[in-house]
Amino acid sequence: MSLSLPVPAALDAGAAVLGARRPDDLFFCFEQPGREDSALAGLGSVAAVEAAGDDRFAMVAREARSLGRRVVCGDPADDPAAPPGSGPVLVGGFAFAPEGGATPEWSSFPSARLVLPEVSFTRRGAEARLTVSAAVWPDDRPEEVVRRAEERLEELRPSGMPLLDPDPVARPRVSGAAPPSHFEGAVARAVERIRAGQLEKVVLAREVRVHTRSPIDAGPIVDALRTGFPECFCFCVGTPEAAFVGASPELLVRREGSRLGTMALAGTTRRSADPAVDDHLGEQLRASPKNAQEHRIVVDRIRRRLEPVSLWVTTADGPVLVKVQNVQHLATPIRAQLARPRSVVELAGLLHPTPAVGGEPREVAEPLIPELEGLDRGWYAGPVGWTDLAEDGEFCVGLRCALLEGHVAHLYAGNGIVADSDPSEELAETEAKLGALLPLFA
Repeated sequence: MSLSLPVPAALDAGAAVLGARRPDDLFFCFEQPGREDSALAGLGSVAAVEAAGDDRFAMVAREARSLGRRVVCGDPADDPAAPPGSGPVLVGGFAFAPEGGATPEWSSFPSARLVLPEVSFTRRGAEARLTVSAAVWPDDRPEEVVRRAEERLEELRPSGMPLLDPDPVARPRVSGAAPPSHFEGAVARAVERIRAGQLEKVVLAREVRVHTRSPIDAGPIVDALRTGFPECFCFCVGTPEAAFVGASPELLVRREGSRLGTMALAGTTRRSADPAVDDHLGEQLRASPKNAQEHRIVVDRIRRRLEPVSLWVTTADGPVLVKVQNVQHLATPIRAQLARPRSVVELAGLLHPTPAVGGEPREVAEPLIPELEGLDRGWYAGPVGWTDLAEDGEFCVGLRCALLEGHVAHLYAGNGIVADSDPSEELAETEAKLGALLPLFA
């Protein structure tokens, strides 16, 4: 059963959730401050849907639909001003690979997990809602169900995020999971295969680890990301053992009824504090044949995936520049009208992984990625987001991210490799992308 109530829009949903989490809680934050100050946060777990394997998106969609039929809640039509994500929602995400992460740091993140929180907050503009949900079993006494829900609500307090508090004595230790030369060698081998005609593009990532003396708290990191990257999807998916945080510029899919939105995002360069230099860097990015080829591959694949399930698909006339704090990207918005109903989870499975994080052709690139990278991506570059009982929702791609595990932060960044890629330039581009999070730890 779920009950939703209006709450003040000034409430910091992420801070309330992170401040009230219990040691054994799952928790979730998903914010985009630059988009009408939108936020969705969840705490605890009434029910969870998990799956693994090649058909995990379809399995999760079926289980989520079945779960939705068993939820008793109010009629959304009775609250037309409610922001998206009001009422009972399922929150979470998916690993990059069908079988998920295999290394110990990813052990608490299955291949796919969506959770119905005990408490969730959603906000868009001046409207905000609080939803409390409870599992009800045949032999439950109603007053006991109410008591459990009240206990959870009483732990919530309006609050702000804790501040970053670096250790004044012990400096963090930064190390690569592999030396930079390993990444450059992987790029060189990928370029050889691309020039030999085996594939058009492959995305390769690297991992950098930050070791600190004190356990790393997700709260200050989330706050710094949403402050520094207000146009990005700032997310935190937490378990009792770890937290996956990031500020992703890439929308994988958003569904609103029969309307679908996504974005092709590929091609990156750095920013400059000098506006003239910054504009020049952006124009160089637009004029770069290497980045244009990389971007075109992503746009074409997304169109090919959407056209069979859509009445129409439209793209912008050309890529635009998306500028975030430390880098700028080429981006092409894409919209479609669905030919028949498909849940946002099914649509995420249809599009994941795009060539922006995988490669083209997909069947050649995907097995090549772990062979060349030599790392476990876990949820890096996987879909993160939410869906409601109407099967609307949105998922971003888990980029510009880190896995926080005790005293260690695992940071990830990747690049698209095409025939004209230069290993040293690709390494420098990953350094620019790592600059989104590395300063927060080191």
